[in-house]
Amino acid sequence: MRRRKKTLVVVVIRRLLTCAICIIALLGFLTVHIYVAPLNRLPRLHLSKYTTRQRGHISYENSITEPSSTMNLSRRETTEENEIQNQRLTSEHINNTHELSQPHFLTSPSFAKLWKHPPNRNFVPCVNPNPNYISPLESRGYLLVHTNGGLNQMRAGICDMVAIARIINATLVVPELDKRSFWQDTSKFSEVFDEDHFISTLSKDISVIKKLPKGVDGLTKVVKHFKSYSGLRYYQNEIATMWDEYKVIRAAKSDSRLVNNGLPPDIQKLRCRACYEALRFSTKIRSMGQILVDRMTSYGLYIALHLRYEKDMLAFSGCNHGLSASEGAELRKIRKNTAYWKVKDIDGKVQRLKGNCPLTPKEVGILLTALGYAPNTPIYIAAGEIYGGESRLASLGSRFTMLMSKEKLATKVELKPFMNHSTQMAALDYIVSVESDVFIPSYSGNMARAVEGHRRYLGHRKTISPDRKAIVRLIDRIGRGTEKDNRKVYERIIEIHKTRQGSPRRRKGPASGTKGLERHRSEESFYENPLPDCLCQRDPSRGS
Repeated sequence: MRRRKKTLVVVVIRRLLTCAICIIALLGFLTVHIYVAPLNRLPRLHLSKYTTRQRGHISYENSITEPSSTMNLSRRETTEENEIQNQRLTSEHINNTHELSQPHFLTSPSFAKLWKHPPNRNFVPCVNPNPNYISPLESRGYLLVHTNGGLNQMRAGICDMVAIARIINATLVVPELDKRSFWQDTSKFSEVFDEDHFISTLSKDISVIKKLPKGVDGLTKVVKHFKSYSGLRYYQNEIATMWDEYKVIRAAKSDSRLVNNGLPPDIQKLRCRACYEALRFSTKIRSMGQILVDRMTSYGLYIALHLRYEKDMLAFSGCNHGLSASEGAELRKIRKNTAYWKVKDIDGKVQRLKGNCPLTPKEVGILLTALGYAPNTPIYIAAGEIYGGESRLASLGSRFTMLMSKEKLATKVELKPFMNHSTQMAALDYIVSVESDVFIPSYSGNMARAVEGHRRYLGHRKTISPDRKAIVRLIDRIGRGTEKDNRKVYERIIEIHKTRQGSPRRRKGPASGTKGLERHRSEESFYENPLPDCLCQRDPSRGS
């Protein structure tokens, strides 16, 4: 009897263990299926072809790589694209309340308000030169350019150098990308940008060559630091006169060498043609970027969140809110040892209260929840390596479960050609951000400004610019207990951001009371808002 009982007990235990193993395996299979299946089901794109997003947007290929379609205003205009996008939202989703899983005290905005682009007031690109614009005259010499900074700082600098080459009548040698800065990226111009397209697109504006021709080694050369935020008179009177003595001028730096405002209309339009038409990414980057966009859109409408929370950024800015003592010490050491960062002693608390620090992942989560986005909203994290890794993202992930990135959307094999090249990886983020349904930067750095300007150029796509100063003060009051985390606070955040969603407006001028370089630095960047120079208001009564 005892043996039978023991045998029976063993059989029961075995069956229970078998059932438990089956349940665990089933749960594991379902988990993998839910998160990986959309990636596996997606068709692979051929490297030589680019699909058009069936979402009411301009395709990235058309908007960036075909200058004739952008310059010809008889094409389908951005106004119509916004209308198509908004009609799609209304017809397909307006009945969705989008309130599931939101805090019980928050009544979410309508789905259309969350995703609808701001009215673009019929502003369209107008970058054609005036009828008196002439082809470049015979070049007086060669302009060499050593760019500096990350991807978007270099992009702006290259576009400025195109305009400067026109002003001083120089032949521009394809710029050399920065290989010495914090990122230590060895990428060549042709690995990041389409070199042949760059040269051919600008052929009616300036002469561009890939390298100095043979026999010029004996020509007189000079390295020149162009003055920051300089205007037409400086380049015509001081730089152009150097051709009398030198035949090769090397610009030691490229960033912020040209003023934002006050230049002739044709020079401003040339800057836009250089930025939005000539300076397109290389084939492999455009192809991979399109694949990432398609994989994000398989989840539905998505937010691109430029989460500026990398080690180098925090070290440079001195922002340390929420970091441990050891992390703060590490960042101070980096700042101290980086020679070309001039400011060493920074009070992070003061910086944060002034709104000069990026929002933390936790603060971003509160902002998105307050605006009414649901926890299952697909969010693409456009960023380098987040300082603190996944643990730092936990506070954002606890509110929003669909956090994606290029590393999650693509395989290691697909990303291998771009690894260890921060500029190329940033270019992939740039593409996904420009094509997103909503773009939100946690900090107004170079990429945030560049993406916002590009989205304005393409029809004023929705871009929410957080009021960091107001947000952190509200959050701090909640932390101190002087304010409750409730509907009232969320409504205030919504109200603050009603006028910060990328609608058309003229570029902001300098802050009152500022002088000299500080006056120029306080202006809104040309590439952050190309209106009025490169956008014109079309009369809707005249048709296309």
